[in-house]
Amino acid sequence: MKRFHVNVRVKNLGESAAFYTALFNTAPTVLKEDYAKWMLEDPRINFAISLHPENAGIEHLGIQAESEEELAEVYGNLKRAKGAIREEGKCTCCYAKSEKSWITDPQGVDWEAFYTFGEATIYGEGANARVTQPEAAVAQPAL
Repeated sequence: MKRFHVNVRVKNLGESAAFYTALFNTAPTVLKEDYAKWMLEDPRINFAISLHPENAGIEHLGIQAESEEELAEVYGNLKRAKGAIREEGKCTCCYAKSEKSWITDPQGVDWEAFYTFGEATIYGEGANARVTQPEAAVAQPAL
């Protein structure tokens, strides 16, 4: 079963992590100084926030597959959408090992189709690399 994915850029990760922890009534599945993620079952969503104080708002939307077979199905849907597909392939991003492709909708919203098959100790590498901001360290949000 596929999972809806939303990534929101936030100005203050600690404040936003506390807000979403209260909203979802659960602690993040992943919490780093520049990133937090909730893997929720009800509603079934992969909701993530990333520290981007200079450019807050919706980062992208996506569909997370739970297998390579589901990813192939979602990729077929991308082709039918008739947009320019950007194949990223296997990569490290958002503290995870994944395989992914991207498409942009007619309004300019980026959509990610991906399958995650492992964890990573860094946010990303290659096109997904970014310098963390240690001055923006996050405190553990309370439930």
